[in-house]
This record gives sequence, structure tokens and C-alpha cells, in this order.
Amino acid sequence: MAADHPGNGTPAQAAPVITIDGPTASGKGTIAQRVAQALGWHVLDSGALYRLTALAVLRDGGDGTDEAQAARLARRLDVRFQPDAILMGGEDVGALIRQEEVGNLASRVAAWPAVREALLARQRDFRRTPGLVADGRDMGTVVFPDAPLKIFLDADVGVRAQRRYKQLKDKGFSANLDDLLQDLRARDARDRGRAHAPLVAAADAVTVDSSHQGIDDVVRQVLDLWSAHGPA
Repeated sequence: MAADHPGNGTPAQAAPVITIDGPTASGKGTIAQRVAQALGWHVLDSGALYRLTALAVLRDGGDGTDEAQAARLARRLDVRFQPDAILMGGEDVGALIRQEEVGNLASRVAAWPAVREALLARQRDFRRTPGLVADGRDMGTVVFPDAPLKIFLDADVGVRAQRRYKQLKDKGFSANLDDLLQDLRARDARDRGRAHAPLVAAADAVTVDSSHQGIDDVVRQVLDLWSAHGPA
């Protein structure tokens, strides 16, 4: 669902990487999965690591105000990513980390330098042959700055709210569209305004607006860009 476990496969710093950064609900995860599948590559959903950290904070009795606590839990995460599950301590928490409470806390936790530093090496461990598609908010700017192809996937906030609303309803969660829109705007402000690793397109990134494009169209665009620029 989110990524293969970094313990599987052969580590290779020279393995190619396609980074897909962008705001919440822009479609990064879906596009990354589809591109990776088409190329036969590994995939990293970096946002899942921050959501897992947020869930760990909640379960540890935290309220998202203690940076040291969050960093400690991030370093100690017992996580395995499988094709159809995300395991933390052996428990499938894939659905739990998609809840809005966890997502909102993850956005706050991700602003802390100590947490980002704690997860940096773990994210880079996912880079191995034959290649990696990594999605997040600072994949192209901080985690994999040497990636040969960097995508910044954007979409209108209203469109993103509609997508998140449908996603939650389809999974059986209650949701309010107006609340989701406010939450997304607040997350965007936090992600773009944080001092450490803010959400911003890398200088050499290609911006793709998915507001009025289907998944297949965006996937095809990314694959065409890789064919034209990546392998060279």
C-alpha cells in the first residue's frame, strides 16, 4: 500500500529516483503507486511515516506539543510496509493512519526538525535497484535532491477537498466537506510555512496540475517525462 520494506532488495545509492512532491490530497500516493508499477520499481509513501509517528504519539498519550517525544517515537517505529497492509508492532494500522485526526497531527509533527531528522535515513534506505518512486513534501528538495526527475503535483484546494471527501466516504468514514476544506487550507499553510523543509517545488522540478486531469493522464505524463529525461 505505501512502500516495500527497505530490508528487501539490494541497497543502491546509484538507483534512479522519481520524486513526487505536493500538497495533501493532490494524488501523490496514487500516482506514485501507478508509476512504480509501470516501471517495476519500489515505492515510498513518506507521508505514511509521519502519520505512523503521529499515531504513535497519540497512543503514547501525547497531544502533539512535545517534539522530543515525537522524535523518540519516530526513531523507534516498528514498521513494515506490505502490498496490502501497513504494520506497526505487527498490527495493521493502514486504515487508522488515514483518519483526519492522525493526518492533522502528522502535519504538525512533520514541522519539527528533530522528527524529520529521525526519519531521514529511514526514507533514504528505500532507495535501491531497479529504482524508486518517492512521494511526499520534501522528497526532491531534501531527501533525494539528486533525483533525475522531480515532479511537483498540485491541484486546486477545492478539488483536493472533494477528492478527500470521496475517499473518506468510500472507506466508510464520516466526513464534512467544509471542515475538510478548512483542514486542507490549514495543512497547506503549515506545510508551506514551516521553517524546516517546507513544501516547495524543487528548482528543477516539473509542476503538474492534476485539477482537471484523470489519474491515467497524469501517470502517462510522468512516464513520458521519465522516458524523455530520466534514463539519460
